[in-house]
Amino acid sequence: MQIGEFLLHNLGLNILEKINCLYCSYFNGLIAYVGEIAARTELFWCPIRHAKKIAYRHSTYKEFLEYGDAKSFREYLKELRKKIQ
Repeated sequence: MQIGEFLLHNLGLNILEKINCLYCSYFNGLIAYVGEIAARTELFWCPIRHAKKIAYRHSTYKEFLEYGDAKSFREYLKELRKKIQ
């Protein structure tokens, strides 16, 4: 049985441990997928950086506009939406 980059039968796991490994692998992938959807949704609708430093920066955060740059927001949003569609 193969998950990601490793083979479960080479790890010496019993059947219950293999099931737990499959469960964990599946849900970690699912959470990563949902996180990417949320990141792209935020990029499309509200690409503004947070005023305070945040613990986790997702894959699209670097493309966000600086907090407080209201003058550039509307134009940047138009350009960004054209780019990502």
